[in-house]
Amino acid sequence: QVQLVESGGALVQTGGSLRLSCVASTNIFGFAAMGWYRQAPGEQRELVAKMTRAGTRTYADSVKGRFTISKDEAKNTVYLQMDSLKPEDTAVYYCAAHNLIETPRYWGQGTQVTVSS
Repeated sequence: QVQLVESGGALVQTGGSLRLSCVASTNIFGFAAMGWYRQAPGEQRELVAKMTRAGTRTYADSVKGRFTISKDEAKNTVYLQMDSLKPEDTAVYYCAAHNLIETPRYWGQGTQVTVSS
């Protein structure tokens, strides 16, 4: 069973930055993609950023230019650098490992990000 453990969530002011980390219990190179998702109260979970094995990055329109996904395969870790944070970025952020590029297969437990206005 693959385990994903997120960390780095916190309370931050508008305009601030955070870096989320996701450590996998197995080699992330084996996955077609790694993704970050978020879910705000009363909302559906949405894709925030995704990075394929080859390194192709995809971002939600709402975070383009502010968030950056990266990975360190030697550490089995995926990062989400979040800059210029806005209150609407408040959500629980989840890491996911995709067995197909478009299909998340394994999920972490989530980390809370709260942006105060």
